[in-house]
Amino acid sequence: MSTLSIVVISVIVLHLVVGFGWLIYKLSPRKEDKNSTDKTTED
Repeated sequence: MSTLSIVVISVIVLHLVVGFGWLIYKLSPRKEDKNSTDKTTED
Protein backbone atom coordinates (compact mmCIF):
# COMPACT_ATOMS: atom_id res chain seq x y z
CA MET A 1 0.00 0.00 0.00
CA SER A 2 1.26 3.42 -0.81
CA THR A 3 1.30 6.28 1.63
CA LEU A 4 -1.42 8.11 -0.30
CA SER A 5 -3.85 5.19 -0.04
CA ILE A 6 -3.20 4.88 3.71
CA VAL A 7 -3.94 8.58 4.16
CA VAL A 8 -7.15 8.33 2.10
CA ILE A 9 -8.38 5.27 4.01
CA SER A 10 -7.54 6.96 7.33
CA VAL A 11 -9.55 10.05 6.36
CA ILE A 12 -12.53 7.91 5.33
CA VAL A 13 -12.46 5.90 8.57
CA LEU A 14 -12.09 9.05 10.67
CA HIS A 15 -15.02 10.62 8.79
CA LEU A 16 -17.20 7.59 9.54
CA VAL A 17 -16.25 7.56 13.23
CA VAL A 18 -16.97 11.28 13.62
CA GLY A 19 -20.26 10.89 11.73
CA PHE A 20 -21.48 8.05 13.94
CA GLY A 21 -20.39 9.92 17.05
CA TRP A 22 -22.32 12.99 15.93
CA LEU A 23 -25.43 10.88 15.24
CA ILE A 24 -25.26 9.25 18.67
CA TYR A 25 -24.84 12.68 20.26
CA LYS A 26 -27.83 14.10 18.37
CA LEU A 27 -30.10 11.12 19.03
CA SER A 28 -29.29 10.72 22.72
CA PRO A 29 -31.81 12.22 25.13
CA ARG A 30 -30.56 15.11 27.20
CA LYS A 31 -31.34 15.64 30.89
CA GLU A 32 -31.76 19.40 30.33
CA ASP A 33 -34.57 18.81 27.83
CA LYS A 34 -36.45 16.56 30.26
CA ASN A 35 -36.11 19.09 33.09
CA SER A 36 -37.25 22.00 30.93
CA THR A 37 -40.34 20.09 29.74
CA ASP A 38 -41.18 19.06 33.31
CA LYS A 39 -41.00 22.68 34.47
CA THR A 40 -43.33 23.84 31.69
CA THR A 41 -45.92 21.16 32.49
CA GLU A 42 -45.92 22.08 36.20
CA ASP A 43 -46.77 25.74 35.57
